[in-house]
Amino acid sequence: MSLPFRTSHLLAAAIACVTLSPVHAQDLAAGEQVAKTCAACHGADGNPPSGQFPALAGQTWRYLYVQLKDFKEGRRSNPQMTPMAANLSRDDMINVANYFASKPLKPSDYKVDETKARAGKAKADETLCTMCHLGGFMGQNEIPRVAGQKYEYIVQQLKDFRDHKRTNDAGNMTSVAKNLTDADIDNLANYLTGLR
Repeated sequence: MSLPFRTSHLLAAAIACVTLSPVHAQDLAAGEQVAKTCAACHGADGNPPSGQFPALAGQTWRYLYVQLKDFKEGRRSNPQMTPMAANLSRDDMINVANYFASKPLKPSDYKVDETKARAGKAKADETLCTMCHLGGFMGQNEIPRVAGQKYEYIVQQLKDFRDHKRTNDAGNMTSVAKNLTDADIDNLANYLTGLR
């Protein structure tokens, strides 16, 4: 006996949602085990001790997974991260991404310059950053959360996008960053670091 057309499509969609769901596939305990190798740079809970490393806590799981995959497959390169990602399995990457996504981001201890932060907000509004990063800069799917990210890391990534040293984003950030001055980048980093 066959199901009516509409019912069979709804059933197929429901099965697809269950099988593709990141929650279904995640194993936080396994992710915590993988995260132990990340702790020296990113902190055990994804809150790094140094601003040169990105905060992973509270990041979107999908963004973290895609970045690890890009390091593993050579679309993104870094002397520390490329070898770290080389031996991770798909499940390792999903699990550690979900583990860090489940952790709360701690406020940055960077002393934000309020004048620069206001100029950074104006630049963010001008370049329509929230179209991708969403209101509050909380990120979505493959678009990272940048609210509360480390100042030094934001500066370095914006410069890398501007200077074509980082290109694993299909050109979106490169096109936005190409006209940013060093002062714009400093202002944006002050603004974004100060967001909670």
